[in-house]
Amino acid sequence: MRGLVFLVLVTAASAKVFTRCELARILKFAGMDGFHGAKLADWVCLTKWEADYDTQKVNRLKDGSTDYGIFQLNSKWWCSDGKTKTKNACNINCSALMSDNIQASIACAKHVMLDHNRLHAWAEWRHHCMGQNLTKYISGCF
Repeated sequence: MRGLVFLVLVTAASAKVFTRCELARILKFAGMDGFHGAKLADWVCLTKWEADYDTQKVNRLKDGSTDYGIFQLNSKWWCSDGKTKTKNACNINCSALMSDNIQASIACAKHVMLDHNRLHAWAEWRHHCMGQNLTKYISGCF
């Protein structure tokens, strides 16, 4: 019985960490390539630096808010975690942004693009991807 409980806990705690190309294909299929001017390589670079392709990445910030999931969407602005005073602009629970099925995360990231300065909303994109040659992020994936 203890072995079964351990297995359930390990399974629940495991996160989906995409490979670079696996994520590139999912994002391309979801219409992210060219969405509001952002290229596919921009999205793959962004998710590399924000979450290292990890769907369950959580980052607690000094202001008391938390970034969630593969796009590191913040509880102060984009989702509700029940702890942070939020605008919840994506009208979603933050836990949905940590699913291995990243469709809710993609929909919210698209919302960020339309509402909030495009890719500039993500600090890691500004620091690591903006103005760079990003072909290495999608090279060999298609």
